[in-house]
Amino acid sequence: MRTMTGQPAAAGSEDQPSTAAPRPGAAPGRPLLPAQPGRPDVFTFGETMVALRGSGPLKLGGTMNVSIAGAESNVAIGLARLGHDVRWAGAVGEDEAGQLVLRTLRAEGVGVSGASTDPGAPTGLLLFEPRLPEVTRVHYYRAGSAGSRIGADVIERAFSAAPPRVLHLTGITPSLSTTARAAARSTLQLARESGTLVCVDVNFRARLWTAEAAAEVLREWIPFVDVLIASDDELPLCLPGGGGGEGSSGGGEGSQGAKGSTGAHGGLRAEGVGAGMGAEGDEGGLARWASEQEEAAAAGAGVCGDVVPLPPQEVAVDPAVTVAAQARLLLDQGVGEVVVKLGAEGATAFTHGGSLHRPAKPVRAVDAVGAGDAFVAGYLSALLDGEGPAGRLERAVTTGAFAVASPGDWEGAPTRAELGMLGAPPGTVVR
Repeated sequence: MRTMTGQPAAAGSEDQPSTAAPRPGAAPGRPLLPAQPGRPDVFTFGETMVALRGSGPLKLGGTMNVSIAGAESNVAIGLARLGHDVRWAGAVGEDEAGQLVLRTLRAEGVGVSGASTDPGAPTGLLLFEPRLPEVTRVHYYRAGSAGSRIGADVIERAFSAAPPRVLHLTGITPSLSTTARAAARSTLQLARESGTLVCVDVNFRARLWTAEAAAEVLREWIPFVDVLIASDDELPLCLPGGGGGEGSSGGGEGSQGAKGSTGAHGGLRAEGVGAGMGAEGDEGGLARWASEQEEAAAAGAGVCGDVVPLPPQEVAVDPAVTVAAQARLLLDQGVGEVVVKLGAEGATAFTHGGSLHRPAKPVRAVDAVGAGDAFVAGYLSALLDGEGPAGRLERAVTTGAFAVASPGDWEGAPTRAELGMLGAPPGTVVR
């Protein structure tokens, strides 16, 4: 793989780093963010692809709009528009599609000096197929792509050239290949050594890997994570001791793939939270109770007026209580802050000092693709500005609303001057 620009030699070893011990939790309500002048605000890396957006079902032909898309670069563009110094590293093919990726990122103010070109692999491709007014199918063509072949040495050089204040990773990158997974793992160690805050957005993609494989990697990452961002159905993938196990394979695209298979309640059962009469809530609990009664009867229990216990009863679990319990488990593992995206319901941040919820901003939805990345960009922007949990959530739901109200992955991301526009009454003309 050939780098586009020369970089200083990596400071760390290319060997696999040792497993880190859990780090102490951050101060209540505020993750530790080093304020060191001269350091870039954010460093991120992953695969960015050429994105083709169809006007209807692909099998019928029609027109397509050409752009780029990638979870990490979407966040990078959102942060750059808000005035932050952001660096993106990744690999593209030595082709016109790769040039489009790099040209677009440069035009949006994202630093790409750490990016590389791979003459032996193409730039990945992403097709968006609007099938219903509110349903879009996504087709990936990224197997063997340049972005999936990114190596740890390239990322280490890019990171070490200018250690950032924040490292942002997603759960998409380690799903692409063993080399991409090793690059992410190595960068986490470099972040620990350089005092860089680590933000991870789970971003589970069922088409790229199984929930079991994702859980194995994410649980390994948790000791390094300062800010964990996930949808409510993705949290079980991060829990210790098999949160992504039973019932988690399969599923659909994106975070919705985990919903209904892993489920919030499934995570509680796996971790034993709320154990007791209502913790089972399944046929296994009743079968176990029946077996115990048979054994007791054979032993002579239950006769001459002995009390026979009632079978276990199902107890409805409030999903909000489930999410809070899962967040507490992750905080106990050393995560400084857990931010749960709840879609149209807004988002909740959990810290060692408590929790805070912000509802979503009411907007006319146009395209939900990229809303999660815009949310992350807003959250990290406010964090870099020194805002507390309330300010971070407020900016995050605001930038997320801009994304929902605009077509495209990143095209609707607001500038800092535009953040207040959502409060304008309908029909407002800004002159």
